[in-house]
Amino acid sequence: MENKLEEIARRCAAIEQELSRPEVIGDQNKFRELTRQHSQLAPVVGAFADYRKMKQELADSQELLKSEKEREMREMLAEETAALEGKIAAAEEALMVMLLPKDPNSGKNILMEIRAGTGGEEAALFAADLFRMYTRYNDRMGFKMEIMELSPTGIGGYKEIIFSVAGSEAFDNLKFESGVHRVQRIPTTESGGRIHTSAVTVAVMPEAEESDIAIKPDEIRIDVYRASGHGGQSVNTTDSAVRITHIPTGMIVTCQDEKSQLKNKTKALRVLRARLFELKERERQAEESKLRKSQVGSGDRSERIRTYNFPQSRVTDHRVGLTLHSLATVLDGELDEIIEALKKNEVDERLKASAE
Repeated sequence: MENKLEEIARRCAAIEQELSRPEVIGDQNKFRELTRQHSQLAPVVGAFADYRKMKQELADSQELLKSEKEREMREMLAEETAALEGKIAAAEEALMVMLLPKDPNSGKNILMEIRAGTGGEEAALFAADLFRMYTRYNDRMGFKMEIMELSPTGIGGYKEIIFSVAGSEAFDNLKFESGVHRVQRIPTTESGGRIHTSAVTVAVMPEAEESDIAIKPDEIRIDVYRASGHGGQSVNTTDSAVRITHIPTGMIVTCQDEKSQLKNKTKALRVLRARLFELKERERQAEESKLRKSQVGSGDRSERIRTYNFPQSRVTDHRVGLTLHSLATVLDGELDEIIEALKKNEVDERLKASAE
């Protein structure tokens, strides 16, 4: 383990030297990638330095214990030695977790897509509730959000909403949200007072850089048309809406949220690039089937991951069997307890797989 940590320390020092070179500073893509790598390695290097310091303190304490003759001093040194041994054992465990292979998308910004599923208008209303939940969570975390595209309904719901989330921990914290979110409640549209079950699909996609996914001009067809619905005074007066078709895969992305055709095209390309990157990642994960089995869920959009039960004010995450009786708090963006439980379970499974 120490050999691996020393290698990481050397790599971190080499990156620091690279980041100070003018030619690297001038290359935005390379500078961004090296900065991301450094932000991942620096905490490991710092923890390793603390670990080595404790080991040296332990060696000094053991040496003094051997030569000390006075009983009270020996007892004090023995207590100090035992405490250091406990701290070192905990530090070793923490370093083992740090040495687990990082998710290749760790540190990336993301695109989130919330789509109403079964349940009609009630599903669309719950899609809006989930969007507010994520908005409040992202505000608390200091993540920056930008709406890419939305399809509102007449009573305040969303058939679909796509938005970006920018932040160094955005992917690591929100990657577990992919899947089917089920809601059980009496809909406002229900006159009989019966509890209905509806579903909303959430997809979390790492935002791909141009260096991750290259889209050739001859692989896409771009159509422009007049926007409809929300959008301000330019609605139905200019061809600002954009539809991009990716010919090799048949993927279609539309964007009409902005009044500017250029801005809509830029947003649509970001969404297309993220979806193509997600497709590429799914192919990679399918090849790494052993790793995939060790993860918390597959990130599959069809997997039911969580139930929000309004009559009992209950939220249950089915992947880790966690139930919280604090629905209002969760919907207000307090997702930390759920996210931490999912993170811990993922680490435990990966450690287990590594040991096997």
